[in-house]
Amino acid sequence: MEIMETIKQQIEENPIILYMKGSPNAPQCGFSMRTSQVLMACGQRFAYVDVLSNPEIRANLPQYGNWPTFPQLWVNGELVGGCDIVTEMHEQGELKQLLDTAVEQTQQS
Repeated sequence: MEIMETIKQQIEENPIILYMKGSPNAPQCGFSMRTSQVLMACGQRFAYVDVLSNPEIRANLPQYGNWPTFPQLWVNGELVGGCDIVTEMHEQGELKQLLDTAVEQTQQS
């Protein structure tokens, strides 16, 4: 159960965290690339975890969040979703607002 505690801690300690394949500067799949690009376009810093170099997280995160695929965006401890949801939110102007609010709340506490 130790890996579940690690995942929980990562999600709680980072207001914006992306679980992806690769890194934002060197994504290893198209969905991870698109999601990280959309996040970078919003202008807020975010943490990321490369699930390819963390096989235990890759194996257990789908159970933790009840979401089977990667990437996974978590904001303020809540699963936002994967590439399609994040891209759609960005196109509708909702993603930047969500990320800005998450960072503001972190700075106030």
